[in-house]
Amino acid sequence: MALLNFDKGDGLLPAIAQDYKTGDVLMLAYINEESWAKTLETGKAHYWSRSRNKLWLKGESSNHVQLIKEILVDCDADTVIFKVEQLGGAACHKGYCSCFFRTVSQNELHINQEPVFDPQEVYKK
Repeated sequence: MALLNFDKGDGLLPAIAQDYKTGDVLMLAYINEESWAKTLETGKAHYWSRSRNKLWLKGESSNHVQLIKEILVDCDADTVIFKVEQLGGAACHKGYCSCFFRTVSQNELHINQEPVFDPQEVYKK
């Protein structure tokens, strides 16, 4: 299982989730050895939640799971791209297709997408 170099970044590596059909970048998260192994084992994107300090199956709360279609590894083996099928149409916990739903123009943020779901309804918060 020594495919990746987890020695950097205190054992956490960046993982970019990208739509396997469109190429759109959906999100950036982090993986550790445990989430990497679980991703390979299940074919579903697992990450390490830095805020909760625990393993996290993407979509465990929303059912918007990411099915792995392909994994790319960079030249230093310390960053991955998960090419995924995003179930439910949204990767972002704020309800947008992509976590990158804002652009910068004249030093201001502008929303560039319509939300796919209402987070209040999905997460019942």
